[in-house]
Amino acid sequence: MANILVVGSMNMDIVTKVERHPFPGETIQGNATTFYIGGKGANQAVAASRSGAFVTMAGALGTDSFGMDISKRLAEAQIELGCVVRKPVMTGIALITIDQAGENNIILSAGANEAYGEADVDKLELLEYDIILLQNEISSAAITRVLDRAAEANIPVFMNPAPIAGFDADQLRKVSFLILNELEAEELSGIRIQDINGARQAAKQMLEEGIPHLIITLGSKGSLYMDQAGMHVEMPAFTVAVVDTTAAGDTFIGAFAAKYAEGVEIKESLHYATAASALAVSAAGAQSSIPTEEQVSAFLASVKF
Repeated sequence: MANILVVGSMNMDIVTKVERHPFPGETIQGNATTFYIGGKGANQAVAASRSGAFVTMAGALGTDSFGMDISKRLAEAQIELGCVVRKPVMTGIALITIDQAGENNIILSAGANEAYGEADVDKLELLEYDIILLQNEISSAAITRVLDRAAEANIPVFMNPAPIAGFDADQLRKVSFLILNELEAEELSGIRIQDINGARQAAKQMLEEGIPHLIITLGSKGSLYMDQAGMHVEMPAFTVAVVDTTAAGDTFIGAFAAKYAEGVEIKESLHYATAASALAVSAAGAQSSIPTEEQVSAFLASVKF
């Protein structure tokens, strides 16, 4: 069983369904509001755990009721919480609207996630883990410290630089696997991605900067993998009815990391992760939509690829 450390965010997601997203300055009527446990770090941790990995979560929660709720739910997902610290601030919050097409808009209020810093990272025993999953929803100081310590310990880091705003591209040289969506790839490469050809060009540009392994997720167009050894895999997406895309990318990343760390080869890991993300968009919520290994296996057995 793979042993994965996720260093990242934990949020309470406040999700409102709308017929369409509002224009600037416009007030519209929401159809329903629901509270879900989320945050990219927590979502990826749940996805990796449900895909068969042993997962430890590192990050910060507030001392409020949201923090207690998140701890309880992550423990129920079989995630080790001994590296989660409490900060005397509000737990992170995500305000999410989802339209009739299942597309979402998200506003993050970092709270305790931003309060997680270098001193907290220095308490982590990194040598206990096979890989580290990292995102861009905690403080930049903590991210830099994780990358530096992982490099010293020779622990591979799977980096998801989301949200891309404020991400320090100079840190990419310390990343083993860069996993990002097409908008993030456009931002980092400077290349417009309108189709798979654009994704190939962007991937090639980023590989020239020294990134060992790169995955670009392309939504309904699937995903693209390229590496320094010249391996190139284009994985098509499964066709499913979209309900909510909120945790699709996090599900893909956590599922892929779990399988790859387990020793599954690249193409099969991508295939599994693609199926997991397809199931995630077929259900509402963030962590509530993330499938188990058994559900993904059943789905793959039921479809032609």
